[in-house]
Amino acid sequence: MLKINAGDRLRRIGLRTVAAACCAGASLAGVSLAAGGGQMPGGAGQMPGGRPSVNQPEPEPYNPPAAVKPDLAAKKAYLAGMKSLDKAKDYDAAAQRASNPDKRGGSLEKASDAYYRALDQFTEALSNSADMVEAWNAVGYVHLRLGAYAESVDDYNHALNLKPDLEEAILHRGEAYLGIDRLDEAKSAYMELFNHERSFADELMAAMQKWLSDHRADARGMSAASINSFEQWLQERAAIAKQTAA
Repeated sequence: MLKINAGDRLRRIGLRTVAAACCAGASLAGVSLAAGGGQMPGGAGQMPGGRPSVNQPEPEPYNPPAAVKPDLAAKKAYLAGMKSLDKAKDYDAAAQRASNPDKRGGSLEKASDAYYRALDQFTEALSNSADMVEAWNAVGYVHLRLGAYAESVDDYNHALNLKPDLEEAILHRGEAYLGIDRLDEAKSAYMELFNHERSFADELMAAMQKWLSDHRADARGMSAASINSFEQWLQERAAIAKQTAA
């Protein structure tokens, strides 16, 4: 699983913001100098002593670029993020198929770059439209794939506050809960999906079974009692799911 340091990402975004602000400040300073800061002694258009200068053109007025509407900027960034996310998924799939370790590593590296690029683009979309549920859902998935589970849960909380019946978000938030060993919340997600979207419930059940297998091999700080209890719950739910499959 790819990992992300959320602090590093925020610092990277902050640096870009500061750099953009500095460039903007320098541009405005240059405009101010051209408009009046560089006048010769004696007043605008005059040589020293008050004599008019020869062939000195009038400074052109500064016309700032038209501001892009936040909704349009958000949509543009979101669409760009989806393209990057699709590429990341393709590289992930290629890594899973690769039998050569070098090819697998190269595909995973490309996937990581694409995920980070998508993360920046979705963040830009949300900076322009903080209630864009699609962007919250997408950035939650990116964090999930990068192994930033707590951030993913937070993103999906935002998405579900805006759209409580977004079952895809319920599924992936359940997976993120497993990543930080919040088993009760993962169980609740499964039950909600079991009652409303069985295919998503089955997908979450598979993730739960993988969690159990991984923690049987390495408890990772979980008590044996907690692992055994979760295994019993999974067995009971799997039996119920089989009985009601029709």
